[in-house]
Amino acid sequence: MSLKGKHALVTGSTSGIGLGIAEALAREGVNLVINGFGEASSIEALRARLSHTHGVDVIYSSADMSRADDIARMMEAVVEQTGGIDILVNNAGIQHVAPVEEFPVERWDAILAINLSSAFHTTKAALPVMKQRGWGRIINVASAHGLVASPFKSAYVAAKHGIMGFTKTVALECAQQGVTVNAICPGYVLTPLVEKQIPDTAKARGISEDEVKRNVLLAAQPTKRFVAIEEVAAITLFLCSDGASSITGSHIAAEGGWTAQ
Repeated sequence: MSLKGKHALVTGSTSGIGLGIAEALAREGVNLVINGFGEASSIEALRARLSHTHGVDVIYSSADMSRADDIARMMEAVVEQTGGIDILVNNAGIQHVAPVEEFPVERWDAILAINLSSAFHTTKAALPVMKQRGWGRIINVASAHGLVASPFKSAYVAAKHGIMGFTKTVALECAQQGVTVNAICPGYVLTPLVEKQIPDTAKARGISEDEVKRNVLLAAQPTKRFVAIEEVAAITLFLCSDGASSITGSHIAAEGGWTAQ
């Protein structure tokens, strides 16, 4: 079945993995709702480029994914403008690196809100139309940290483990209604989110930023290379395909062998 003409919402899609996923979906003729922070003129240029290049409708929402009321307004507007989302990609995420006893409470709350609770709010709003249509794809961009832990990332690891449990639960709830729910667990991708945590990790461990890349980030990945955004996007397209119709409540780990150790 072609994805052309379907509607997808990709949260956190003005840069990084989310943008790569949005681009891949647009190439398949999927109309988009993109979401994220950035300068208004840059976002409008991005929206226009995606629409013009791929011949699809592209809507931008500035909803703050840490705020349930913002998400509710976004989802209401999306249903009004598109008739409902067929593909939901919960990708928005933030990170903070610090020992647990020094971890700021406000950063813990923000990470849990954006990395975990936002997926609950979007899923709750998107599911009724998917069930009614008898087809839907919910893809949660988790992390290798949804499967294993690393020090100094208590909130992120907790949120990503949470998203794995949420994925399985929702998959069971809609298993007979044509809606699949899965997670992608990438290893380290050199996105703005990862680049921002390198100085903090260097400080926390008392080492250089180059050593963080070589001896902390890529030390976990036997392939010794960063995962490409395009690889995560390709997995997303597969999970949206008919070939993945029996894959639900599961995850695909693209982490260079990290969790095989």
